[in-house]
Amino acid sequence: MIAIRLRRMGTKNRLKWKIVVADSRISRDSRLLEELGSYNPRVNPSEVKLCRDRYDEWVRKGARPSRTVAALARRQGRAGA
Repeated sequence: MIAIRLRRMGTKNRLKWKIVVADSRISRDSRLLEELGSYNPRVNPSEVKLCRDRYDEWVRKGARPSRTVAALARRQGRAGA
């Protein structure tokens, strides 16, 4: 199954996250199919960058977003409205 999830980047105490499309059977930081955006919780307010067109296309194809990614996508959608 294809999943849209977070990939950990950065160093200890300076974490950033990439929003990626990957096979759900592969480990969190391994191969990915596509990078859709990023999430930076270290700034106030936290920063979410997401290519909404590609995200929607992957969801139409059957990819399942994690709970966290789905919440970030909803929040990013409201900010643009």
